[in-house]
Amino acid sequence: MPKKIPAEPSIAELQAALQASEQRSTAIVETAVNAIITIDENCIIETANTATERLFGYTLDEIVGQNITVLMPQPYRDRHDVYVKNYLSTGVKRIIGIGREVVGQRKDGSVFPIDLSVGEAVLPSGRRIFTGIIRDLTERKALEDKILHISEEEQARIGQDIHDDLCQQLAAIGCLAKVAQKSLLKSGSPEARSLEEIVSLLTKANVRARETSRGLMPVVLDSGGLMAALEELADNTARAYEIVCEFHYDNPVQLNDNKTSVQLFRIAQEAVSNALKHGQAKRVGIHLARQSGNIVLTIRDDGSGIPDKPDKGTGMGLLTMSHRAQMMGGTINVSPRSSGGTQVTCSVPAPAKHP
Repeated sequence: MPKKIPAEPSIAELQAALQASEQRSTAIVETAVNAIITIDENCIIETANTATERLFGYTLDEIVGQNITVLMPQPYRDRHDVYVKNYLSTGVKRIIGIGREVVGQRKDGSVFPIDLSVGEAVLPSGRRIFTGIIRDLTERKALEDKILHISEEEQARIGQDIHDDLCQQLAAIGCLAKVAQKSLLKSGSPEARSLEEIVSLLTKANVRARETSRGLMPVVLDSGGLMAALEELADNTARAYEIVCEFHYDNPVQLNDNKTSVQLFRIAQEAVSNALKHGQAKRVGIHLARQSGNIVLTIRDDGSGIPDKPDKGTGMGLLTMSHRAQMMGGTINVSPRSSGGTQVTCSVPAPAKHP
């Protein structure tokens, strides 16, 4: 019995199927929680969904046909078209296919953190388009900020307790021991030498406790600012661990933003701590500079470098540093040095100078 060949679909059926497919695609895009935008090779917005309106405050009529940079603050606005042109000419991908955290700008001029994923597609006609999926990170960043703020408050509380309680007790014990040592010395007792050593150890312990308390409290809020805090960190580290730890800068970097100063100081603390505890470094350098509108903090050490399998606890430290940098709209890079050791580089946009 001959096999029945199915009839070819009619033009009307093909058109109906195509229309149904387009309607499904449109429904998916329009009901998406995240903003979805397509642009052409000239960075002109071709389509956008309703989530884009909610996120940026523009109507679709206001942005379709505009350059995508209308949704970006400076300095990203001036740089974006150059990035796209470089990609089209070189083929080197910097963001395509990789999600990253950047900053968006609403119609009212306010800026906010976003997660941006960019995809690329070549249409049957040969025309190239780019699709961006944008997720608002405002709430997540607020939560991260709150967690770090709580952490700062708790560290400050512990530091204050050490300063007011432990240091005072150590000082009192040291005074009593010193009185006893002098009494033994007058009586010619051979135990006076042993007690003298105890007094010396108590003095060193008190100094170390005070330095620890200072490290736990946000010293960058002092009048000296971030530079003074980093210099003090280097001096205390060198004295406490008997290594070479130095702070350098090309030109004075003054910050009026205490929040940025505190976060940069904590990153430096964590990087120095990792260099000593996990890298067994004998030399650590802290460098602060202002470069191309960014504040760049660099910590270099001559330790054992980055292990293939990080020790327990180092992963959390690196994650915390990364979160701190992201909160400031910056980046952090941890890499091995060619001469041995590790380099941590944190670059954040310089806060606007107050008039």
